[in-house]
Amino acid sequence: MDLLNWKIPQKANLDTNYLTRFLAAKLYESGKLTIVQAAQMVNMPTVDFAEILSQYGVSLFNYPPSEIAGDAANA
Repeated sequence: MDLLNWKIPQKANLDTNYLTRFLAAKLYESGKLTIVQAAQMVNMPTVDFAEILSQYGVSLFNYPPSEIAGDAANA
């Protein structure tokens, strides 16, 4: 994994755990990471990570509607 250093204003009042979890959740939401990769990014078991996704406005079911329609047609 790459290590990044960011400068975040203290006024934002954010801790590194929050930022790392937020970034992992959003990377999962965008499809850049699998749920397993995102959980590894924050050093959490996958089940625990899945449970906190809603705190960041991310659905566990990361499945585009276009794929649902295609899968239904193929069923």
